[in-house]
Amino acid sequence: MQQKKIIIHLFLVLSYGAYSQSALPKGFMEVQTVIPDLVIDLRYAKTNNFVGQKVPGYHSEKAILSMAATTALVKVQNELKIYGFGIKFFDGYRPQQAVNHFVHWAKNQNDTLMKAQYYPNLSKSMLFEQQYIASRSGHSRGSSVDLTLIDFNTCLELDMGSPYDFFGEISNLDYSKLTPKQVWNRQLLQKVMKRYGFRSYAQEWWHFTLIDEPFPNTYFNFPID
Repeated sequence: MQQKKIIIHLFLVLSYGAYSQSALPKGFMEVQTVIPDLVIDLRYAKTNNFVGQKVPGYHSEKAILSMAATTALVKVQNELKIYGFGIKFFDGYRPQQAVNHFVHWAKNQNDTLMKAQYYPNLSKSMLFEQQYIASRSGHSRGSSVDLTLIDFNTCLELDMGSPYDFFGEISNLDYSKLTPKQVWNRQLLQKVMKRYGFRSYAQEWWHFTLIDEPFPNTYFNFPID
């Protein structure tokens, strides 16, 4: 039965072009179209993020990814549901204009509105040095995703040891001062994502990129409408 559901989801993904939104470039889609039980918390479309304001290019709280990444994420969600878990989606495709905004924000040393919550132990100047902020982001290629695990029934997030987008050592994959439960939660997320073709990022437990991404050299700038 589970395999049948996966096949149905993949069929919808591959046939999505027949009813896709014209605003999206070819090869992109709304993830919730084929993962209707996806929980979306698109932080950059709101104010609960490290800059403390809505970010340019995020006009709607929609989960957008390449079709290839979405196909893989369908498999991830279906396996997680076996364990009673699911995905909470924080960010996927990110317009280049949003990346440009982050760079501009990071250069403004006077804007520290969200420092206590997101980077309490770092100065803003270190965000470039430690590669939390960069002029190019894999997200703009459409196949990187930020996510966490939730209890499928309650939608409560599993304890990962640090919150999403927390800039600091505790968010690193090799951080050693975690509880056994936090370690188990992180390892489950890593294991399932890697099983379906995503690679992780050492500094951020929530960040993954599809290994065989379809647009490895293209940085898109269309808005999320």
